[in-house]
Amino acid sequence: MSRFDFHLSAAGLAVNDPRFKVDTHWGGDWDLVDYVQGRLMFLADYEAVLGDQFRLFDPNQGNYTLEVSSSLRAADGTEFAGVLHHVSRHLSDRANRLAIAMNVAEVRVLRQVDLGRSTLALRADAGPIVARAYVDYTWLAVGEALLRRPLTPHVGLLGRAHAEIYGVDHALAGRSRQQGGRLEAGVRLAGTRAALELFGGYERVVDADPLDRQPMRWAFAGFRIVN
Repeated sequence: MSRFDFHLSAAGLAVNDPRFKVDTHWGGDWDLVDYVQGRLMFLADYEAVLGDQFRLFDPNQGNYTLEVSSSLRAADGTEFAGVLHHVSRHLSDRANRLAIAMNVAEVRVLRQVDLGRSTLALRADAGPIVARAYVDYTWLAVGEALLRRPLTPHVGLLGRAHAEIYGVDHALAGRSRQQGGRLEAGVRLAGTRAALELFGGYERVVDADPLDRQPMRWAFAGFRIVN
């Protein structure tokens, strides 16, 4: 296990909807085996969405993301991976007998670029939905860019742009292709064993509620702890 990354985050959401007040994540990803030419990786993330419909802190969603992937490294530093990506979504303290989930078989490309004192991490994913329950998606494409710039040994700036596109089976729910995205900027405070990121931004979420099939938009601000 040559690498392990942990994350814990919480962000307040600026939107006039009692279902969406706080978005939290915790999880991590591991390099289970590094075989020099590439690596075998596993990722797990749990997302809890909180509102204030029934109580001050009312968890109404619990969403799980699991991934297993295997990669090959090119001579120029680009990494190519095959990924099995699973998402399942669940309501909390609410009646729901529907299974809401999808499995995606993806191709992923990773690249890190040095820009003087800054680093730019790039990621692109695409692949078909190979199994699904309730959702009407047929394929998924994701692009992300993360820019980090240190100011001192313990303080730095970060910026992130994330975009995702879902192909849709129009016959299932009568809608067309769906797009979502996230813009984020913040400050990174690095310690000896972990770092604290303070961030804010704007987001458009595809199908923010698992059953509504409606996008939501909100500004957000929060913190993230990473190792």
